[in-house]
Amino acid sequence: MTEARTTEARAPEEGRRGRKKRETRERLAHVATLMFIERGFENVTITEIAEAADVSKMTVSNYFPLKEDLVFDAYEGLVDSLARVVRERAVGESALHALHRVFVTSLDRQHPVNGRCTPGFARLVYDSPRLRARERELDEQREAALAEALADATGAGPEDPVSPLSAAQLAAVHRALCRRVRALCRTATPAVQLREEMTELAATAFGMLEPAFGAYCVREP
Repeated sequence: MTEARTTEARAPEEGRRGRKKRETRERLAHVATLMFIERGFENVTITEIAEAADVSKMTVSNYFPLKEDLVFDAYEGLVDSLARVVRERAVGESALHALHRVFVTSLDRQHPVNGRCTPGFARLVYDSPRLRARERELDEQREAALAEALADATGAGPEDPVSPLSAAQLAAVHRALCRRVRALCRTATPAVQLREEMTELAATAFGMLEPAFGAYCVREP
């Protein structure tokens, strides 16, 4: 009974600790991103971020070993975004159709699969070679995660080239669409106009892959 009570007493404390760490991480990313948008990514130091957030420089580095990830703080969700669409596709739906559907239906809001963001954030990334390079690294990781999800869904072996080749083509279309979304965000294009243009462009882009991937990786009942 003593051990059980001890475990029960620790659980809320561990929950509070986890919540505090998450809130600190979110606050650091928020403070840093605002400073980057105002002054430029390369013009803000970790020391200045720490002072603005009222923490030590070591605290910032512990939460974000890479300065770039203060901007891409939600990178885990970004990397898994396309793979998650494949894992959660509907019965009878192919990977291509699921990716198309989720891209279009998410356009009304900021979402990991569509690239939507504020004009300030879009300009921040576009104006920084380091951030663009980091985003390319995340895109490569996202493509690799998609390839793994496709392999799991189709039962492909580790040496089967179809999954990575398919992921490369699906992810390439996705990147092209997201780049266009970012360009529209940089110019503060109205949401209705953005949605209309990207819905039409997505139909063209995914439609080009229909002959090759329309019946690929269809989820069985």
